[in-house]
Formats: sequence, C-alpha cells, structure tokens
Amino acid sequence: MRDDRPTLTDRLANGLFLSVMSVARLLPYDRRIPAMGWLFAHVVAPLAGWRRRIRDNLRLARPDLSQPEIEALVRAVPANAGRSLAEIYSGEAFTARIRASDPLEGPGLAALEETFHSGRPVILACAHFGNYDAMRAALAARGWPVGALYRPMNNEAFNRHYVPAITAIAEPLFPRGRAGLAAMLRFLRGGGWLALGFDQFDHDGAELRFFDLPTRTVLTPAELTRRYDALLVPIAGIRQPDGLSFRVHVGAPVALDEPRAMMQALNDDLEMLVRRHMDQWFWIHRRWK
Repeated sequence: MRDDRPTLTDRLANGLFLSVMSVARLLPYDRRIPAMGWLFAHVVAPLAGWRRRIRDNLRLARPDLSQPEIEALVRAVPANAGRSLAEIYSGEAFTARIRASDPLEGPGLAALEETFHSGRPVILACAHFGNYDAMRAALAARGWPVGALYRPMNNEAFNRHYVPAITAIAEPLFPRGRAGLAAMLRFLRGGGWLALGFDQFDHDGAELRFFDLPTRTVLTPAELTRRYDALLVPIAGIRQPDGLSFRVHVGAPVALDEPRAMMQALNDDLEMLVRRHMDQWFWIHRRWK
C-alpha cells in the first residue's frame, strides 16, 4: 500500500514555513510583502541553490549582461518569488487590493470582454512571471469565469494549506492528473476561461525557441484552442515599481495556426515581456536542458 504521509523532512520544512508566515502575518501588508521578499533573496535563495541556477540561466540567455547586472538579478528574482508567495498567503488583503485597482489593460482586453458576452471558451496563456495569481484575482473581480490547472506540490504537508490558499483567490482549480483533466475539459467545453502555464521545460513538448535558444515547449494551450474554438491570449500580472501593486496585461489574441507556430508566438511575446522586466520572470526554472 502506498504511504502518502509526509516525510520527516517535509514536515520540518513545512513547519518552518508556517512559523515564518505566522510571524510575517503580524506585520501590516505593506511591510509583510517586502519582508518576505528580503527573506527569499538573502536566506532561501542561497540555501536552495537558486543563485547558481539564476546565474547559469542568465549567462546562457543573456550573455550581454554585465556581472553587476547579473548579481542584481540574483537578488531581485528570489525577492519577487518571496513577495508572490506572501501575497498568495495574504488572502483577502491581496485580492481586495486587486479588486480596488481593476488593473486589467492591454490590446487583448476588448477581445476578452466580447468573448465573455458570447460564451466562447478562453485559454489564458500565463507564465511564472510577476505574480500570476494577480491575473486570476483581477479576472474574478469582474465576474469572469477563470479557472486554472495547477501542479500539486511534492511536499504533501505544504500542499494541504497551499491549495486552500490559491483556491481562495479564484476558483475552480484543477489538479494535474486524470480526474483534474476531465473536470478541466468539462469546464472549458462549457465556456470557461482556463489559465495554462507554458514557460517550463516539457520533455514531451515541441522543440521551439526562447531567447533564441532551443527548448521544449508544451503545445497544450494551442491544441485546446483549436479543439474547442477558444480565444488564446497571453496574460501577465506585472509588478509595479512600488513592489505591491500590479498591471495585468492582456496581450493581443494569438492567430489560429498550427500549434507549433502558435506556441512560438507565445514564447516570443513572453521573451519581449521578460526583457522589459528581467527581475520578474522565474529564472530559477531549468528552462533549457
């Protein structure tokens, strides 16, 4: 029989995280978010080996950067990750700020508004950039039917509170796996809007280009768009200079084409966005292998 109980290491790591979050919640929101950013930049990143991976990825994708520019990003990228996690665990304080600011913008916004009234499905192509949950909060605030596919955490102890935290921002959520996939497809067929990530290395994906380097990219967003006659738009929650607020940018709809061409268009769009905001993409991923 399979033992799904968390390991001792997982329980210890989860307990440490919950202790940190308990202390962080004692701070007001506008101090809590940067405090968690500092913690990730100066404590979590070196312990987790993120700094080396960020440097390696930057030297591969951006060999034009100077060493001081790389070292600044080595601190800024984990800081954004820490801020994002703190925002997810801030619940109503986070979503209320999004609702109050109504940060949606961009050339694809009019297409989303039109699609909502027609009942057509939407594929929201998103990346590990800024805070991708800002996008879900902004769409849900308008009453739009946004759902998302998510990958359960390897640490089951962490997963037990992580899933309720992301569910509180917007729902439905669909876990990767057979049951989640079936529910996701029913939702899409019924005119739902589905957020799908596309910026991680996928062993079974097509070899496309990102930062003019070969990498395997999942074709699922384009394939579902074609199968269900959906609208496909790139979308990103862009953190603003104050570190607390966002613009949620909806890119122009991707033209219907064969899946590889559609996904290459998304890779190209994301690359332009990342080049403008280098500190906000998750350079910790092993995007190139």
